[in-house]
Amino acid sequence: MPTPRISFEFFPPQTLDASFRLWETVQALAPMKPSFVSVTYGAGGTTRKLTHEAVTTIQRNYGLNVAAHLTCVEATRAETMEIAEAYAQAGVTEIVALRGDAPKGASRFTPHPEGFASSVELVAALTGTGRFKVRVGAYPEPHPDSADTAADVAWLKRKIDAGASSAITQFFFEADTFLRFRDRCAAAGIDAPIIPGILPIQSWEGAKRFAARCGTQVPAWLDEAYAAARRDGREELLSVALCTELCDTLIGEGVQDLHFYTLNRPHLTREVCHALGVLPPVTLEKVA
Repeated sequence: MPTPRISFEFFPPQTLDASFRLWETVQALAPMKPSFVSVTYGAGGTTRKLTHEAVTTIQRNYGLNVAAHLTCVEATRAETMEIAEAYAQAGVTEIVALRGDAPKGASRFTPHPEGFASSVELVAALTGTGRFKVRVGAYPEPHPDSADTAADVAWLKRKIDAGASSAITQFFFEADTFLRFRDRCAAAGIDAPIIPGILPIQSWEGAKRFAARCGTQVPAWLDEAYAAARRDGREELLSVALCTELCDTLIGEGVQDLHFYTLNRPHLTREVCHALGVLPPVTLEKVA
């Protein structure tokens, strides 16, 4: 089985304890030599400054290729492009361009009167600068604001046609969910890489809450498996086994890249990577 290329997602810390956890996570996972890492952008642009600080610090101190998330939420076009320019000045060459979630208290996304109306417009503006490699989001199960998967595939095609070089999917629980989506994208003429987003399950209850917010279906068998594992005190063992099996199935179907949602907790992600044969390079010490 070929060894996959991997990438990791982090989120910017908002407290001192969270800051320590982020840097511990980066230190733990950097030796895996990811092809890139990404840093998220809070709902409504709430972590704009923190995201910029995390991106530039990771790039400067760890030498990793960092893709900064950038959204359309609550900012003018000029403000958004100023943020992109600041990334370019800091040496950042990759951006994950997203529409973004609705600000806190709002039920749905509403474009700023002078802002980008959609992720397609944002992608076009970023790629038009000639300074960035732009990645976008993709949804193997219908986005909460979407009519169905066909609409999501059509929208992804528009983002790729606007200049995006690849897409990273929302997480999913079963390999067939991604494989069916990949087939539909290929049938629609999308030939850019579609990277599956992988969520090592730190907390089953937390994972179900995430799933409810983003439209990911929770299989009944998985709920039953975690209920049994909880009784036996083997939730972590189950998480590593299930995530490894999911990744292994995807690799067997020709997937070459995996993007891990770390939640700034490295242990499970590192365990799964080790199980897949992704190991830090061995350094040989000289014998005097």
